[in-house]
Amino acid sequence: MAALRRLTQARRSSSERAALAGEAAAQAAERALREGAAAEGTGTPAEQPPAEPQSATPPVDHPQGAAFFDCDNTILQGAAVFYLGVGLYRRHFFSRRDVAKFAWQQAWFRLFGAEDPGHIADAQHTALSLVAGKRTADLEAICEEIFEDIVAAKVWPGTRALVQMHLDAGQRVWLVTAAPQEVARIIARRLGMTGALGTVAEEVGGHYTGRLVGEMLHGPAKAAAVRALARREQLDLGHCAAYSDSANDIPMLSLVGHPFVVNPDARLRKHARAHGWRVRDFRTGRKAARIGVPAAVGLGAVAGATVATVALRRKRD
Repeated sequence: MAALRRLTQARRSSSERAALAGEAAAQAAERALREGAAAEGTGTPAEQPPAEPQSATPPVDHPQGAAFFDCDNTILQGAAVFYLGVGLYRRHFFSRRDVAKFAWQQAWFRLFGAEDPGHIADAQHTALSLVAGKRTADLEAICEEIFEDIVAAKVWPGTRALVQMHLDAGQRVWLVTAAPQEVARIIARRLGMTGALGTVAEEVGGHYTGRLVGEMLHGPAKAAAVRALARREQLDLGHCAAYSDSANDIPMLSLVGHPFVVNPDARLRKHARAHGWRVRDFRTGRKAARIGVPAAVGLGAVAGATVATVALRRKRD
């Protein structure tokens, strides 16, 4: 049966896998919301900077409106999964050799500004094979510990003010990221957001099976997740806002009536100008010029997942 399920998964088209990933993310987010995970949280909420004058009026004022925020380089300075990797390394859960290959793949991405499909497939295969059979509670506990301090230290104050602006207006605010849902929920809670949509790893009986539900929540899969959540929560996407730094998120940004571009990569900045989308850049001029490509969203997610699962394996051996 398991072999048949894997075969069926492999035969799905890319659009079908994206739709499945989106539905899974929306279902997980709604379940977490019902359980009160988004409201309870742990630790002290992140410090809230004052809203900037030009952000005084929310772009959304409708009972069926909401705001969707990408994570890497939009809310956080850098990629969430790599902060997870650093946290694990500092806790001596794995060696430099364990992540050397993924560091090279990240360097490739930054140099050439493109995700190599072979690198992504290889990293994803390794991550999923290592996580198979491990307890979901282990990864969740590690994420809680690591992100307790990282969120407050690495959040862009300008984007944080935008999040708070929507919350103060009584609107629902969702994080949408390719990072694992376990990481996404923690970041969303620390920022007081309504909930989070993240990549869902299949689990049975509290243990990971070594497979994703659909695929990573990246590109079209993010748009599918937003669409699925909007249907479940009875949101009107025409009255919703979305924020991202990456051209990979054009499908998500195109879904809503109020797309915003934050700390954009070159391709997204060009697209935003052509379509009249509003652009906000919270980097300094020199730093913005230096960052010509987005954080490694796709590659970063699988590489971060890999170092996390290597850590879990070492810790439990």
